Amino acid sequence: MPGIRRVENKITAALKDLTMIIYNVTNKVDASIATAWLQWLKEEHITDIINTGCFTQAVILQLMEVDDSEGPTYAVQYMAESKALYNLYIEKFAPVMRQKAMEKWGNKFIAFRSVMQVVS
Repeated sequence: MPGIRRVENKITAALKDLTMIIYNVTNKVDASIATAWLQWLKEEHITDIINTGCFTQAVILQLMEVDDSEGPTYAVQYMAESKALYNLYIEKFAPVMRQKAMEKWGNKFIAFRSVMQVVS
């Protein structure tokens, strides 16, 4: 039954979009700015990102068992209720947020990003 299959496909696609997405940003921070950077992250940057409406919450994690001789490594995980909200953030807000961070901290940090889907 082609009509039923089409409806099933649309429902499956809609449910897939409602799956929780985690946008993970891992940052290696130079020791010379580590304290100020973490304070900025907690008091300004995460708030700005949450205020876009694309994410419901964020958690900051410090990586363990890594070489911290040049500074700590943190992962920030932002939770989005759908892939569409994550995509909206990437398209509309991410360039400005990244630029603000670069203007403030320059080459004193390195960030890499990954996107994950919550399975259970």
